[in-house]
Amino acid sequence: MPEFVLVPGVFTGPQAWRATAEELAARGAKAHVVDLGPGTGLETHIDRVVAVLDAIGAAGDERDVVVVGHDYGVYPAVGAADRRAERVARLVHVDTAPVRAGVPALAALADQEVRERLTAAGVTTGELPPPAREEWRRWGSTAGLSDADLDLLTASAAAQPLGTLTQPLRLTGAAERLPSTGVLCAGSGASLATLRMLTSFGDPVLAALARPGVTFFELPTGHWPMLSCPGELAEVLLAAAAGEGATLMTAQEEPETPAYQRPFLLDVPPVPRERRGALDLYVPEGAEAAPRPAIVFVHGGPVPAGAEPTPRDWTTFVSYGRYAAHQGVVGVTLDHRLHEVSAYPAAAGDLAAAVAGVRADPRVDADRIALWFFSGSGPMTAPWLSERPPWLRCLAACYPIMAPLPGWGVNDPRFRPAEVVARGGTPPFVLVRAGLESFAVAATVAEFVAAAEAGGAPLDVFDVPDGRHGFEGLDHTDSARTAVREAMRRVLERLGRG
Repeated sequence: MPEFVLVPGVFTGPQAWRATAEELAARGAKAHVVDLGPGTGLETHIDRVVAVLDAIGAAGDERDVVVVGHDYGVYPAVGAADRRAERVARLVHVDTAPVRAGVPALAALADQEVRERLTAAGVTTGELPPPAREEWRRWGSTAGLSDADLDLLTASAAAQPLGTLTQPLRLTGAAERLPSTGVLCAGSGASLATLRMLTSFGDPVLAALARPGVTFFELPTGHWPMLSCPGELAEVLLAAAAGEGATLMTAQEEPETPAYQRPFLLDVPPVPRERRGALDLYVPEGAEAAPRPAIVFVHGGPVPAGAEPTPRDWTTFVSYGRYAAHQGVVGVTLDHRLHEVSAYPAAAGDLAAAVAGVRADPRVDADRIALWFFSGSGPMTAPWLSERPPWLRCLAACYPIMAPLPGWGVNDPRFRPAEVVARGGTPPFVLVRAGLESFAVAATVAEFVAAAEAGGAPLDVFDVPDGRHGFEGLDHTDSARTAVREAMRRVLERLGRG
């Protein structure tokens, strides 16, 4: 049986790992829970994990040692493994992003507001106070946590020394060569499908994970699985130690064709494309003589900067643009700057500029515009719902993420559509839901629908029961084709084309 070294995350201590350590012990595995304790910097915490590894080595135990880091804990975990790589068989990251040499833990801090405030202030000393009981959701999804779990988190929480967050992580490269496993928590919005999609964008950080020896597991819970499902987490850790788990590659070690680049679910004949800066226009015949309504299709994300091809060249959006033109309206696609989850303001500005440019085109009826959003662009519907310009006849969305996910740490109130529709008086909204959506995303959609109903907002919902996120390239079913056709029909009616 392997031997585990468990490293707690921000604000938490050994108490958070206790139940999982007991579950591992019940299965015959030895577990050491590291008490990071007080300290002034990341190096202090790394030294404490190194001390545990040295103690295991001094005891002469020949079992494989697996170092597990949760949240911030992955920084001291990786730092220690880098210094004692010969003693570590595998690294496990629990609901945390990959770390990089020279980058401090502050870059991955869950609460965006706190992260930005500390970055702007340049503070490196002092402590970050722990959250109150009702504030834990700002630091990660609380899905699966009982009241007792939240009480334990709150009672055992300790202030986080700022030096542990601002000190850059020093690595030699030894840790990068170790086998590793990521435990994804669906409540945070993480999934293997999402990672595969992001890898297809060419993100170099994630591309490094698409190699032999790197595996993944998913747990249907929130950010603290060591509390919400300690038994399941223990089983996953044992499986990870055995080298099990899914990978980002196919059996042939070749990347899969991403959903957005696969053939579209409808047969849409070609339409000439006009490229104008960041915009592509698909214009139906006769628009020069009689201006037409326009539908602006807004891609999701985040899409890393420099990804090729860019979204307006993806099969999905080319097809939607052509589909709109064949319905007699101008189809518009664009590239915007949603390159990271903190970039919603920049992306929203790009969209506003694009809409202004579309409305200024003489072939477009400036008083009849619809905006159609996809996936991660869902939060960008909020400013339009709030502003309610008279020329915006409706909004539409396919499998949208209707609020920043818990793992994003984005707390900007300008991008929470549910809060806007709850007040009523918003433009009509056409929603296409994927029945096989991840539950973290589905929860944001359910919240939006409930808020729209409470506010009396005009909402049309079309369901694809057997559809996944990005179903246009994945699920060419009758229900998917019907939902897209019916959603387009309803949008055209709102534009006065039905």
